[in-house]
Amino acid sequence: MGEVRRFQARAPLPDVESSLFVQSVEKAMKVLMAFDGSKRHLSLSEIAELTDLDNSAAQRFTHTLTALGYLVKDGVSRRYELSVRLLDFTYHYLASNEMVQRAGPVLQRLARETEEVCNLTVPDGADIVFVLRIISRNVLNPNVIVGTRLPAYCTAPGLAMLSTWPRAEVDALLERSDLVKHTASTVTDPRKIRTRLARIRAAGYACTRHELYADDISTAAPILASDGRAIGALNIAVTRARWNEARDERRFADLLRGAAASISAPSLPHRRV
Repeated sequence: MGEVRRFQARAPLPDVESSLFVQSVEKAMKVLMAFDGSKRHLSLSEIAELTDLDNSAAQRFTHTLTALGYLVKDGVSRRYELSVRLLDFTYHYLASNEMVQRAGPVLQRLARETEEVCNLTVPDGADIVFVLRIISRNVLNPNVIVGTRLPAYCTAPGLAMLSTWPRAEVDALLERSDLVKHTASTVTDPRKIRTRLARIRAAGYACTRHELYADDISTAAPILASDGRAIGALNIAVTRARWNEARDERRFADLLRGAAASISAPSLPHRRV
């Protein structure tokens, strides 16, 4: 598949007008988010430029975040990088999320049975985010890891989840999505996407072929909350060379629908994004 493209999230605008909104917290988060993976180290001036903070404010926030252990400052170069302490948030999310806990053993069974890459993803803004991932020796792209973010409109997990959402929510997500044609197979016309979602809804699963990356075929089924709205999806990713059209789509769809149904439950709370 080649290099992993980086996708920028387009989340809904925060309610900055609320009297409850704390701008200093927003600015601290901007400093952390400046380290987006494109650069490992950033200087104070680079942080200020990326966050639209003046140098004085950038210095205060980087000092505080360093003192708290979320940034590390090199004593020689005086450049900053993220600290491993940030992984505490990942651990707490994975350990406390009921859906993730249910999905773990289910995903392991899927991986053993198919010997393919199996994932759990959740929606966030206009994207899907990988929260559990079991790779196989047949993995297409090992650089996709937990935390990787991909656009929902052209991925099987994203389409599977969107097929269960109300029309107004789908329209809002498509409005804030950057509908880029990543390959010749990518569907970007909102009307065609809506028609596609109707078919996916009827089938109970989504299948995409070479729409985000060449040679990548993905099948996904939605995980439903108590209101019938998807809050996650399971998917199986296969390379073109290993895909058997007559056998795999139906087989994977059946496996995924059963697996997703075993995780879906009335007790799973819904979550708007």
